[in-house]
Amino acid sequence: MVVIRLSRSGNKNRPYFNVVVADSKKPRDGRFIERIGFYNPMARVGSETLRLETGRIEYWQGHGALLSDTMARVVKLHAKGPDGLAEMKKKDAKKVALKKAKKEAEKVAKAEAAVESEAAPVEAAPEAPVEAAPVEAAPEAPVEAAPEAPVEKTEDK
Repeated sequence: MVVIRLSRSGNKNRPYFNVVVADSKKPRDGRFIERIGFYNPMARVGSETLRLETGRIEYWQGHGALLSDTMARVVKLHAKGPDGLAEMKKKDAKKVALKKAKKEAEKVAKAEAAVESEAAPVEAAPEAPVEAAPVEAAPEAPVEAAPEAPVEKTEDK
């Protein structure tokens, strides 16, 4: 089966994707049939982020090629024009910000719960005073000194 998908290249933490037509059994970054575009998510403002040859995509879809989930999303946004891609980046950034805020809120709630659980036993102690029972001193038995064993003399021959 033939698939249209992204093939990763670029450096560590600086991804760059080629849009390729490849056999589904080949590895993600392996051999491909045709390169039909690119996607650079780290592109600077003013430079080209996405280029797709829509004619070739339609050709391959006509011959039975399937779009990967990510490519279906990218093609759909490409059809909207440059605003579609900018919208996608904003939406992704908003999703990441919400996820961070939620994680931070959970962390704060957990810390507050820990403080409350520590404060609860301290507050409960004055309400129910614990009476200390008088401690009786146990008489200590005198310790007897152990007799030392006699030292044997050895004769040198």
